[in-house]
Amino acid sequence: MSDRSLWGAYIALGIVCVVWGTTYYALLIGVETFPPFLFSAIRQLTAGLVLLIALKLFGKLKFTASDFIHQSIPGILMITLGNGVIGWAERYIPSGLAALIVSILPVYIVGINFLIGADKRRPNQFILFGLFLGCTGIFLMFRDNLKDLINPQYLIGMLVAFTACLAWAFGSIYAKSRPSSANVLTNAAIQMFSGGVGLFVLSLFMDDYSELQSVTTESIWALVYLTVFGSILTYTCFVYALDKLPLGIASLYAYVNPFIALILGYLFLGESITWITGLALIVTLGGVYYINRGYQLQKV
Repeated sequence: MSDRSLWGAYIALGIVCVVWGTTYYALLIGVETFPPFLFSAIRQLTAGLVLLIALKLFGKLKFTASDFIHQSIPGILMITLGNGVIGWAERYIPSGLAALIVSILPVYIVGINFLIGADKRRPNQFILFGLFLGCTGIFLMFRDNLKDLINPQYLIGMLVAFTACLAWAFGSIYAKSRPSSANVLTNAAIQMFSGGVGLFVLSLFMDDYSELQSVTTESIWALVYLTVFGSILTYTCFVYALDKLPLGIASLYAYVNPFIALILGYLFLGESITWITGLALIVTLGGVYYINRGYQLQKV
């Protein structure tokens, strides 16, 4: 890969790190008054259709039936069972905590890759130490929330969020292991479209449509922001970074997102940040550095 493509991949990953950090806040605002699965379904399906139409108009929409099937699988795993389910969980847990749970993603990916033999190289000491720091940071963050686990809805929200993170990890691994003849934008569009369809199916069984009578303007604007910036722009950047970078590096956004989500939650939602949380942020940032360093050494 050329230096230009590599820099482009890192810029795309930087956009993912920043913008997806804000989506937890926007998602919480959106699902406060909007049926959560329907909210995410409209967001993802709209984004997928807009991108597909734009690609068609510019003559860039080319894919086979095999491409559509193989891209729909990570679409269901990452968009429907990952992102969409996180939206439902945010009705019961703080947005910052949801981001913290998702930050365990690199741990899942490295572990799953090792167990299924997708990565023949054993994680070196830098990657292992980085994963240890990441897990330690997450543990420190959870320590402030232990008292809330006696609330059944809170506990269910946490467990569902962990499951959603696992689905996203499997989707990322599948997408990385299945090369596509279609371009990156087409792959992203198919994934968002298929994930949006899956969310509509879940919505039929899980949502209370009577809530549509009380949808607020804030929820509508959150939907617009998430569709344009959270999906069309940033999901495309994510798929590009996933295609160009090692999976372990492409998943590092999950460690950066909580920083932004916690700050926004503190400033606008009244979510607390204690000294333990501050320590956890420093430890987690150290984990990002060491995982990145480990993969750089493996590449060499």
